[in-house]
Amino acid sequence: MLAERPNQINPPRQQRRVYSPNGYKMKIENKNILICNCEKTMDIDGGKLCAALGQTNPLKVHTNLCRSEISVFNAAVESDQPVLVACTQEAPLFRELAEENSSPVDLSFVNIRERAGWSQAKSKTLPKIAALLKEAAYDVKPAGITAIKSDGICLVYGSGQDAIDVAHKLSARLSVTLLLKKSDDIVPPAVAAFPIYRGEIIAARGHFGDFEITVNKYAATVPSSKASLEFQMERDGAASHCSLIFDMTGEAPILPSPERRDGYFQADPAQPGAVAQAMFDISDLVGEFEKPIYVTYDQSICAHSRSGKVGCNLCLDICPASAIEPDGDKVIFDPVICGGCGSCSSVCPTGAASYDYPNRVSLIERAQILLQTYYAAKGKDPVLFIHDESYGSELISMMARFGRGLPANVIPFGVNEITQIGHEFLSSCLAFGATKVFFLVNQKRRDEMDGLFAQAKLTNAIVKAMGYGDGDRVVMIDEHDPDSVEEQLYSDHKQSGLKPQNFAVVGTKREIARTAFLKLNETAPGPQEHIMLEAGAPFGRIVIDTDKCTLCQACIGSCPADALSDNPDRPEVRFLEAACVQCGLCRSTCPENVITLEPRLNLTKDAMTATVLREEDPFECIRCGKEFGTKSSVEHIISVLAGKHAMFNDEASANLIKMCDDCRVLEQMENPQGDEPMKMGERPRVRTTDDYISAEKDLGDGDDAARLSAEDFLSDKD
Repeated sequence: MLAERPNQINPPRQQRRVYSPNGYKMKIENKNILICNCEKTMDIDGGKLCAALGQTNPLKVHTNLCRSEISVFNAAVESDQPVLVACTQEAPLFRELAEENSSPVDLSFVNIRERAGWSQAKSKTLPKIAALLKEAAYDVKPAGITAIKSDGICLVYGSGQDAIDVAHKLSARLSVTLLLKKSDDIVPPAVAAFPIYRGEIIAARGHFGDFEITVNKYAATVPSSKASLEFQMERDGAASHCSLIFDMTGEAPILPSPERRDGYFQADPAQPGAVAQAMFDISDLVGEFEKPIYVTYDQSICAHSRSGKVGCNLCLDICPASAIEPDGDKVIFDPVICGGCGSCSSVCPTGAASYDYPNRVSLIERAQILLQTYYAAKGKDPVLFIHDESYGSELISMMARFGRGLPANVIPFGVNEITQIGHEFLSSCLAFGATKVFFLVNQKRRDEMDGLFAQAKLTNAIVKAMGYGDGDRVVMIDEHDPDSVEEQLYSDHKQSGLKPQNFAVVGTKREIARTAFLKLNETAPGPQEHIMLEAGAPFGRIVIDTDKCTLCQACIGSCPADALSDNPDRPEVRFLEAACVQCGLCRSTCPENVITLEPRLNLTKDAMTATVLREEDPFECIRCGKEFGTKSSVEHIISVLAGKHAMFNDEASANLIKMCDDCRVLEQMENPQGDEPMKMGERPRVRTTDDYISAEKDLGDGDDAARLSAEDFLSDKD
């Protein structure tokens, strides 16, 4: 449907863009650190800062590094040592100078001015400055990338003359097709620079470089249209593909989470500024691009489904961009559609979905470096202030320029998306000594915070149970006004500090979380062995009604986390509580319905040891004594079949149930029933509809004997 026309004015430019962090960091001992107090607007003691960083070489504090002392920077980049500049405002200038000098040096930047130095606390911010510098030197493992190709085919979707004007301007850079939802009173353009159709998009899917749309009331223009546009051959269900979509209908978006969908631009025609910005942004999206793979997926530990029974849908339910789809017992992540919110990683109980921008271990180690350095520099009661880089940095700057700035103990922690944070990160930060963890809620992403709220609620419930006060240790700041945010940061410090702990950040999501909770419990005012949690929590145990369990072991095969196991030597069901994610697959698989879930956090050593939930002696073959099955299961089968089924209607045939596979065959060969050794009892005749019709007739019209026979027959109907 959408015509691909070569752009004759400005051929599409082949581009290769990389959306990735600026450089990769090294240890601070290998860095040439350049500090500037920005014309003495910050109170920085070079000697104390050097000691706080554990440096032996003197650390000079410059006053005008970007102007009168620029020679210091030029000399630094001429060496082979990586350079860390404590200034982000003049980063473009410093990069330009490094390029002019053809310097291959690793150059990175960190903002200590708005984030620390510009504060009413003045010199008290030195521990925080040291922490920010140490964190900036941390080596972050880069995320993987996926390639995207765009051929520049662009669909402009709108109504009226405004849509025609936009399509005409974009056609100079892109291969444009215009789809008019409404076409009243439109004068046909004198030159057909792009195809024009009429129709309404009823469905859209796909991603940047490969969108697919379905259109109803689709009709092409009549070439001879004179005073107004005319259309012909209207039909429904027309389908087409394009690389870019420019939606200016001013109505609801045709794709979920439109602000995260690369290649899809939505602009209200009533806002000319927004339309102009969208036109500017979309016009260069031709060529080859690279996008980070935000989430990695480990199918082997996914708890989504087993044997067609669904256990966990958390990632599917929470993804705002619909980038995740079920695929049998696993799910599929589309890295091109994924907008990088990280909510799936936050709520995933097993860690099968793991955020990789940066990865989980790198993110937690960043927080660990911040807090350990802050404490080493004699800082007290540190508070982490977590924010999206794109949203929080500007707000922090406003507080620093027009207000009191951040408190001395509030350490900003920028991430790609705050929704990527899970309980393993929060518990680790508290274990490392953070008194509190504040989140700055991005107002544009307010509807995506459910997963983060649940993670904060879980963490707060656990630390409260340990006796760390009644107030929340993880707090959401749902404000957009800098003054309101500043006021909450200065006033909300009622709890006492936590004793800092240290541990290596290794293992899976659950292993890291368990280590952190154990560390918190060691020094807790009221240490606990078991903490009861709400339904849906990713920790807990299962309870089996042993009187009804037949040890069929269906639950063992359904468990995706290997929390349930058997014993090869005897009938048993073993359970490892530390591995249980409370997905409920064992419960839904159990044919006897004897399993219930009990969400709780077990902080004892027993959680790491498999315990026997159900065991039983095996049944011995009555002929050879070989063990097979369990007593309860064999006895249950006997009670159901013996004397009640055509194949087991006498004692000899019923005894076959009590024999092992080999003996069952031998018994039938050695003691046959009649001439056929495998022959069983005669099967009763199958009842038909005619039998019931006849019985009902006898019940009404037959003699006494026939009526009694009919009553007996119909009484067995169910």
